[in-house]
Amino acid sequence: MTPPAQETAQKIVPHLWFDQEALEAVHFYTSLFPQSAVTHVVTLRDTPSGDCDAVSFQLWGQRFEAINAGPLFRFNPSISFMVNFDPLFFGPSSAQTASHGESPKEAAKARLLATWEELSAGGTVLIPLDRYPFSECYGWVQDRYGLSWQLILTDPEGSPRPPIVPFLLFTGANYGQAEEAMDFYRSIFPDSRQGSLVRYGPGQEPNREGTVMFADFMLAGSWFAAMDSAEDHGFTFNEAISFMVYCQDQAEIDHYWERLSAVPEVEQCGWLKDRYGLSWQIVPTAMDRMMQDPDPEKLARVTQAFLAMKKLDIAALEKAYRGA
Repeated sequence: MTPPAQETAQKIVPHLWFDQEALEAVHFYTSLFPQSAVTHVVTLRDTPSGDCDAVSFQLWGQRFEAINAGPLFRFNPSISFMVNFDPLFFGPSSAQTASHGESPKEAAKARLLATWEELSAGGTVLIPLDRYPFSECYGWVQDRYGLSWQLILTDPEGSPRPPIVPFLLFTGANYGQAEEAMDFYRSIFPDSRQGSLVRYGPGQEPNREGTVMFADFMLAGSWFAAMDSAEDHGFTFNEAISFMVYCQDQAEIDHYWERLSAVPEVEQCGWLKDRYGLSWQIVPTAMDRMMQDPDPEKLARVTQAFLAMKKLDIAALEKAYRGA
């Protein structure tokens, strides 16, 4: 049995909304990537979606959350996860050492190919795995659960990036706003900076010259990537993938809530939508302690308390937790 992975200090944690397949999907994902494990599972009783399993897990050392909460939202490629198979991750000093006689680059590519085979089985290939001007091995696939992944053999001479990076695709009404969105997010979160920025040039219609062909940026110590696309995709951001922001106190919750929330009618249970339709959950760090308590009565009280809230109130949650 794989030992539980240690919780990370990530401030921003991707959250995946499944119909009923969260635990099955998470076990599948943790089987694919190194340094991965399910760290906690809890059943939330009597929610509007019935009983829901909430799953905490790590993929390649990065924290994720998932939930079974009914068929309200479906994954689409507006948010995908770029997986960097960097030969540096497979060198002698890494946790994933190459096999005898295999170079780190060969090991990285072999792991990429094996992961692609697993993710594409029962899924849909969006961009074939092939050589492209920006990488000798890259592909984009939507897996059997609908989640999208971009696998890329990374140049070890480039700027270092983590193994898994959330990737935001600005389409439809959001087209042309990727750069503005990056600036907006960086103005809100600490420990943030711009990374790469590559723009579309002339003759790359339907994309307008100057819009973002690829960019990456750091928010609160976590890397994200983004691009604009003028193609007629027929999808945009929804609640199937949201980003949890962990806050130390009520003042911090208030800060992110006031800066990010742009659609008051969808505010619920700590969830909000920003001006681009991206969903966020603004939660106290104490929430993990309360939700992972083995006492079912405490869990039930906290669950019913946060279900009645819009913006989360730490004092009220702690009061419910104590039964005061």
